[in-house]
Amino acid sequence: MSVEPPSSDRPTGPPSGPLSGPSQPPSGPPSQPPSGGGGAPEPGGPGPQRPWWRSAPRIAAITAVVVAAVILAVVLSRGDGDGGTGQSGEVFLQAADKTGPDPFTESTANDSSAPPATPSPPTGSTSSNQLRGVDGGAPGLYGGTRNTAACDVEKQVDYLRSAPDKNKAFASVARVEAADVPAYLRSLTPVQLRLDTRVTNHGYVDGAATSYQAVLQAGTAVLVDDRGEPRVRCACGNPLTQPVAQQGTLKRTGDSWPSYRSSDVVVVTPSQTVINVFVIYDAAADEWVARHRGDDGDKDRKTDRPAKPTPSVSASTPTTPTTPESSTPETATSEPTTSEPPTTEPETPDTSTPPPPPEEDTATTSQSAPTEAATPSPEL
Repeated sequence: MSVEPPSSDRPTGPPSGPLSGPSQPPSGPPSQPPSGGGGAPEPGGPGPQRPWWRSAPRIAAITAVVVAAVILAVVLSRGDGDGGTGQSGEVFLQAADKTGPDPFTESTANDSSAPPATPSPPTGSTSSNQLRGVDGGAPGLYGGTRNTAACDVEKQVDYLRSAPDKNKAFASVARVEAADVPAYLRSLTPVQLRLDTRVTNHGYVDGAATSYQAVLQAGTAVLVDDRGEPRVRCACGNPLTQPVAQQGTLKRTGDSWPSYRSSDVVVVTPSQTVINVFVIYDAAADEWVARHRGDDGDKDRKTDRPAKPTPSVSASTPTTPTTPESSTPETATSEPTTSEPPTTEPETPDTSTPPPPPEEDTATTSQSAPTEAATPSPEL
């Protein structure tokens, strides 16, 4: 027996109702179209029913819902910006003698060998969501060699002058006009960090400045402004700004050094007064030096040992910046992904014996750290 195809006026898709009836196809076309199928509806009866997939409004509505769900999923999965590190919540440890990623210029550091200091215990209690802040005007916060600039400022000026695009990107981070970059650099003071310090570092990629959170090793040559804040890392010419807060657990990557302790990392808060003279420690000569703001060391002179040879730190409640720049100061307790050999804590300069008689006039006009507690800083 041959099986004839169904009549052309029958629906070719699945029926709108539940499947029922004989399992075998009919032997021929029906004498009348089924109810709800093709043909005119019976008077007073229900109108023709169309399969749901043939309804254009329903298809459009379902498509819109699916597209909206996909877009929402993409947005939620992106999260906040990663600060140029490729991963949100990442902090990059940078050794003093290494250039690091995406440098603005070649190194202009003259020396990156100052031994680290151990900061004094913080005033008040600390917790995992608090950082150790130190005032930018604190005597002994920075080190260096007497009559020797930690950075070659004129070389830095020349590097940026020869690369207008980099100069423009540098100016955008420093918030100065491109033409004012040389004067800006010359207003800064070359010193060396004595504490592992958290900053926002800015690299140069594809004609623009990027940003990422970094911990700079003690001994790093930097240029600091008149409030004592690090503004340029001399090993790469990168501009620096304050660290910023970020959600999530931080992952530490990059370099490692024996003296690194996450609990010893500090952030420099701006001095409440302009610093005319920095009191820095010359470890090689075991002496204290007064260095004038913006001077390259030519006017250095010996000065008295400060009452507190290592800067005091204070616990600060983390704050979230109003305008994000990048990733955040650290709250994580995990150590760097690179291994660290065991070591003892670095020693502070000896203060048990009085300083040797001064060889020169020891009077300074240094504006040291105010007695008030340090300004609250973003969480590390």
